[in-house]
Amino acid sequence: MLPRTVTTLALLALAALCGPLAQALGLPLPYLLGPLAGSALVATVWPHRLPEGYTFPQPLRQMFLAIIGLMIGAQVTPALLTEAHQYLLTFGAITVFVGLAHGMGYAILRHVGGYDATTAFYASTPGGLYESIAMGEAAGADLTRLMMQQFLRIIVVVTALPLGLSLWIGEPVGSAGGMTLARADVPWSDLPLIVLAGLGGLALGHVLRLPAGQMTGPMALAAVLSLTGWLGFEIPQWLVNLAQMVIGTALGMRFTGLSRGLLLRGAGLSLLSVGAMLTLGVALAAGLHRVTGEAVDVLVITFAPGGVTEMALIALSLQANPAFVTLHHIYRIMLTVVVLGMVTRLRRRAP
Repeated sequence: MLPRTVTTLALLALAALCGPLAQALGLPLPYLLGPLAGSALVATVWPHRLPEGYTFPQPLRQMFLAIIGLMIGAQVTPALLTEAHQYLLTFGAITVFVGLAHGMGYAILRHVGGYDATTAFYASTPGGLYESIAMGEAAGADLTRLMMQQFLRIIVVVTALPLGLSLWIGEPVGSAGGMTLARADVPWSDLPLIVLAGLGGLALGHVLRLPAGQMTGPMALAAVLSLTGWLGFEIPQWLVNLAQMVIGTALGMRFTGLSRGLLLRGAGLSLLSVGAMLTLGVALAAGLHRVTGEAVDVLVITFAPGGVTEMALIALSLQANPAFVTLHHIYRIMLTVVVLGMVTRLRRRAP
């Protein structure tokens, strides 16, 4: 068995190979999905090669989640506020989506998948990945199935939706189409500022107890700095790629010890539940289009239940404001987490 530090370095070296390979294959979000697939392969096929009880270092993952949060938050500009008159309608539609999507996902996992009620409830949320896992584990859900379904939800969305839109439009969209929220020419002298902003954002997310605070804290900080004009900064492309490789590797390692049979069954259930959620999103997007005049494809990615970064990149492909899309995804996540928290407290009080 390899020591833990050597194992982490070996996994990151594998990620450095899988990211460019996925990009060469034209996959969406290649520097996330490539390393995720590589580390998941190690976790499911060769778990005995890992140190006993090995988990990917969480502080490392959190720091790079903060980088992604900064990148997205920097896209929030005063121009975004000019569309505020539409938010009552779109946020209302997101509220309806969260309730119906969760209900459909629960029904599929409970009655088709045969999951117990607690596991099905926490595994079928259309957002709040880490919060769903933490609350579900505390409530007595089957952690293996819960974690698997939540991660598969995001993987299916960030893979299927960009591919589907690419076929619809006739050209690659999102990261597969060369879109990025980063810049290649950021000077190295900006790196200390980026690190300080990331650390400050992590602290903000912790103090305010924000949902997915490792990303939403830095995102909120970057958004405030951008809106007020106090400070503006860009994230270099190499750092964004590195962040996605680290995050993808950490996600893939979550599959350690899962059997291939269980993964295949979970993937089938995820395709059913995500397909139902996306169908609902398309229906709501078509209705909103008639009222707001916003493009249907932009509204569809606004409703997609996962993959905030990739959805923002697709928005860039469609000449839409990525901050508009991201803002609605954050609302979806926060609403899901709030509802989960309320239900969890009610369950605890129940006799």
